[in-house]
Amino acid sequence: MARSTNFPIDFLFLRDDDIPQYVEDGVSDLGIIGENVFLEKGKKVEVIKQLGFSKCRMCLAVPKSVEYNGLDFFNNKNIATSYSVILQQYLDENNITAEIHEISGSVEIAPNIGLAQGIFDIVSTGSTLMMNGLKEVETILKSQAVLISNQNLNSEKQALLEELLFRMEAVQKGKNNKYVVLNAPNDKVEMISKILPGMKSPTVVPLQEEGWSAMHSVIGEDKFWEIIGKLKNAGAEGILVTPIEKMVL
Repeated sequence: MARSTNFPIDFLFLRDDDIPQYVEDGVSDLGIIGENVFLEKGKKVEVIKQLGFSKCRMCLAVPKSVEYNGLDFFNNKNIATSYSVILQQYLDENNITAEIHEISGSVEIAPNIGLAQGIFDIVSTGSTLMMNGLKEVETILKSQAVLISNQNLNSEKQALLEELLFRMEAVQKGKNNKYVVLNAPNDKVEMISKILPGMKSPTVVPLQEEGWSAMHSVIGEDKFWEIIGKLKNAGAEGILVTPIEKMVL
């Protein structure tokens, strides 16, 4: 167990599979696990926040040599997986009757040894499937790390949780945005202001050189290059971009 020097919370490091049970039982107040683990374990805990990292997808896959024409392929077939709960729910929702073989580790070898005609597993890049002669055919779930909480936090712990979330969100927002400083002719400031999203509106500061101003703003990472191109076309010069450590709105 380790204690953060900047925040009064104890951290208990466990295997992902154990975390939901510990949080449900109140041994730990909070936990960070994959969303897929949360759904598979089905424990009575609260998902507080999606954290945006450790992203993956959960897919059905079959041998490359198989002609796949839809979910009906899996009727009366054997499917190997480590996530039988998620898979069974998906099959039930789609009226597919299949035999689920629950195994741990190396699920992708099941078709090659004759254990199953398909698998259901976590996929990140897809390279492991390719190495084992498999292809993705259905994406069932997109997963990422989530923060979970015990359902019965007292008021003191709830206040700590809210403070923790505030700090986490400030860091996340910082990582998702860039701070931009640029120079612009005064007669272009209004046009450039309409391009810059900013938090409210860009900051405009007159430069020593007459007729020019410096403009400060924030650009989201997802539209960064699109906006930069528009700024250049609108007359912006000397564009400087820096990362943001934290961003409090």
